[in-house]
Amino acid sequence: MAIAGHFEKSSADAGDEGIPTSSLPDIIFMLLIFFMVSTVMRQTDVKVRTTLPQAESLEKIEQKRLISYVYIGPKKGNVEGSGQTGIQVDDALVKNVANIQAVMERKVADEPRLIVSLKVDEDAESGVLRDVEQELRQANALRINYASTGENS
Repeated sequence: MAIAGHFEKSSADAGDEGIPTSSLPDIIFMLLIFFMVSTVMRQTDVKVRTTLPQAESLEKIEQKRLISYVYIGPKKGNVEGSGQTGIQVDDALVKNVANIQAVMERKVADEPRLIVSLKVDEDAESGVLRDVEQELRQANALRINYASTGENS
């Protein structure tokens, strides 16, 4: 009977049991794969047609997340020479040039190192470009980049 005492159950405390973590890496890996596969990168729907001018020298901007794009050119769907110049800030068409200041003030407040990249059609009116530049200056968006295509061949 001495052997019977050797095989008796001992009382286990509830605090001794832990959460099983053996499958935790598998679960994390599956979640990571799910979000990588299901995430769609946001792309801008350009509503303004731009033919960029050519440049003699170019400099590439490395930090794309600090850039806000402003497109200036004829609205898509317009007949050539109709005279309707469209202005688009990132995803939204701007109906009035005066609205650019308010939009850019918010963007500069969120990211003080913001760079405004102007993508201007080579045949766009210079008066519209000048008005946009004035609005950017009033919004304190002073870091401006003029986008163009590669060097002249």
